[in-house]
Amino acid sequence: MRDFWRRYRRNKGAVVGLVVLVVVIIMAATAPWLFPGSPWDMASAPFLPPGEMDMLLGTDSLGRDVAAGIAHGARVSLLVGAISTVVALSIGVTLGAIAGYLGGWVDDVVMRFTEFFQTIPSFVLAILLVAIFTPTIRSVVGAIAVVSWPPVARVVRAEFLSLRGREFVQAAEVLGKSRLSIVLGDILPNALSPIIVLASLMVASAILLESALSFLGLGDPNLMTWGFLIGSGRSVIRLAWWMSVFPGVAIFLTVLSLNLVGEGLSDALNPRLARTR
Repeated sequence: MRDFWRRYRRNKGAVVGLVVLVVVIIMAATAPWLFPGSPWDMASAPFLPPGEMDMLLGTDSLGRDVAAGIAHGARVSLLVGAISTVVALSIGVTLGAIAGYLGGWVDDVVMRFTEFFQTIPSFVLAILLVAIFTPTIRSVVGAIAVVSWPPVARVVRAEFLSLRGREFVQAAEVLGKSRLSIVLGDILPNALSPIIVLASLMVASAILLESALSFLGLGDPNLMTWGFLIGSGRSVIRLAWWMSVFPGVAIFLTVLSLNLVGEGLSDALNPRLARTR
């Protein structure tokens, strides 16, 4: 663990990204204490600029606190990003492991199935799925997971194809281990590095996708989200620029921090590649 952290700290950008990400997580976790009550409640007069009447980031067209909306929206964005990534990883790792380990016609079927999903633009497919199943937090998470798993399946398949012919796998087969035991106990642990890096990037993509859906009015109407805040302020951008700018900055910093963390994880988990770069 010390070696991992030492390699991670060499990437200064990754350290900064981790600090920013921790701040966002703390803000999301403490939102009910920092801003008690519902973020939908009217807090003051409409269109108050930042800093006036104790409104740190101003108010929106209905007098709602923008800072409270950003804090509570962080919880939704991180939750959607984490859960959708876990679901997508479950699907992608399972299908990729099956295709990579078994090979043959099974590999062909799984890859053709994966390519079918990749032929449809992910954002368009997410919009269609959310619109069909009505906008709720579950449908948003499900839609993001459905459009996010194909790259995982391809990465896992490639790792399994390169590992299944190694000596330790052949030794496990000679010892009579079951296929499931070999996959879970021998091959998968050695393929975790690229999966972990990809997971951090998938969380960032999921947050962007959820924000885009909310911006279009396809988010959960009962939850305050960053995309909703930007969407609600786009028609009054000249009158109240802070309604869209501050949520946009929150999305930018969170996604950037996740990408920096992903780069740091890649350097820490693949030191040879990091030295080459």
